[in-house]
Amino acid sequence: MSHPKEFVLKASCYATSGIVATVSTYLAEHGCYISEMHQYDDEETQRFFMRALCKIESDDNTIDSIRAGLDDQVTKFNMDWNIYDMGEPVKVLLMVSKFDHCLDDLLYRHRKGELRMDITAIVSNHKDLRPMAEREGIRFIHLPVTKDNKPEQEAALMAVVEETQTDLVVLARYMQILSDSLCKQLQGRAINIHHSFLPGFKGAKPYHQAHVRGVKLIGATAHYVTSDLDEGPIIEQSVQPVDHTYSTDRLVAVGRDTETVALATAVRMHLEHRVFMYGNKTVVFK
Repeated sequence: MSHPKEFVLKASCYATSGIVATVSTYLAEHGCYISEMHQYDDEETQRFFMRALCKIESDDNTIDSIRAGLDDQVTKFNMDWNIYDMGEPVKVLLMVSKFDHCLDDLLYRHRKGELRMDITAIVSNHKDLRPMAEREGIRFIHLPVTKDNKPEQEAALMAVVEETQTDLVVLARYMQILSDSLCKQLQGRAINIHHSFLPGFKGAKPYHQAHVRGVKLIGATAHYVTSDLDEGPIIEQSVQPVDHTYSTDRLVAVGRDTETVALATAVRMHLEHRVFMYGNKTVVFK
């Protein structure tokens, strides 16, 4: 006996009556069981957001046939929508520099089946983490970046993205600033982990700055990449209480934990199609 096909419907439109009724009726009539549904009205923008996890229990319908017929039903709402087959892993490219904790955590979660993704490649501006990629049997691409070759290397990166049909790029502590042009090309499909609880201590040594200031809370922020450095729509934040007894080294260690948790959660939310990006904000249905 085959398992029912599962898909996610994401939809957004102007908030009005009849949206949920129209969509749920259409799905029911086409042999779909809605196992999970979230919705949200943004009162400031009058925007409606909905995510539905569905199983096709009828042999007469497929994900393609449901997708083909839905548009006629929701045209009156001027709805932006998409259907994602949950049986197809999202193609993800990972980018790193020298720090290995975020990469190691993502690889572990992927190996254990927590993250439904197909890792297309690991790209780095250094060779330090090549052994980690080779251990997992993942293609490793070394693209060293200098001030003079940055445009060429970013073009090479996009060539890899297109060649592998990558859906999502994850900057797992990739310590290079992306150009405005690359950020625009990757808009909505690149996630970065910032080693601080934004907004806050920016720069190369945030934990050292935090130590000097005697902070009582540190954290990490996972967000979509935009041309405004570390200002992209926030997906997930992780925090950890600290006190005066924490040395700089201990803050760094705690910081590594918050970074891995925030990034892994953000990646999972994206892979499960739980994130809506609009303006400089996100709606995340957990």
